[in-house]
Amino acid sequence: MDTSTPLLSIDRATVLREGRALLDRLSLTIAQGQHTAILGPNGSGKSTLVKLIERRVYPLVHDDGSAVVRIFGRDRWNVAELRSLLGVVSSDLRREFEASNEVALNAVLSGFFASMTLGLDHAVDDGMRRRAVEALERVGASHLAARDVSTLSTGEARRVLIARALVHRPRALLLDEPCAGLDPGTRRRFLDLLRELARDGTTLLLVTHHVEEIVPEIGHVVMLRDGALFDHGAKERLLVDEHLSDLFGWRMEVERTDGFYGARLR
Repeated sequence: MDTSTPLLSIDRATVLREGRALLDRLSLTIAQGQHTAILGPNGSGKSTLVKLIERRVYPLVHDDGSAVVRIFGRDRWNVAELRSLLGVVSSDLRREFEASNEVALNAVLSGFFASMTLGLDHAVDDGMRRRAVEALERVGASHLAARDVSTLSTGEARRVLIARALVHRPRALLLDEPCAGLDPGTRRRFLDLLRELARDGTTLLLVTHHVEEIVPEIGHVVMLRDGALFDHGAKERLLVDEHLSDLFGWRMEVERTDGFYGARLR
């Protein structure tokens, strides 16, 4: 695949629910290899954007019939094929995953079939099993392989869910609030994992409203507010007092330590 083709290209995307625009003519382009944080307050459209990329919601169609959303240059995808290029760890997926009764290894294997469980019609071969084991090893979760996912801690479940996304060795990972519910120590270990994935060549698309979760490898920030693009560009320009205060509607003070940013209310 031509690496000059954008990972994600969105052209004037509008998503309506009960007459209200959850996304309002949003245009956005993210290049392959461009680690990006999508930042915004609650209700800014972040979750809708994730669902749009996942194909869980659909935008209004342009009058001229042109594509609204392209992923790796294409607007039509089989979900299983898309997951081989773009792994997803979303809040909806987490809820489905944590409610399943699969052991962790089978949950990871289910990623090959774009399902949450292994069915009788899912033929698992030795190659798939080997890649699932490798994915668990990569995220430091080999010891969880035989555990029922319903017994896992939040941090353990997130690692297994990322392993599930990694079985395809995707080019990119879309992560929707991946640190929600994690204690500070577990969150830092999880962020260290994301840093390792980024350094190994997996493009990160991190959706969050916490600047503390933006790992140093992420250099590009997209800001959303009220379903529209508020601003986008280099992290150093946007993660400053003025821009964050305008985005969140509160006076905020930003600090930087060892490549990580932090923000607090003034």
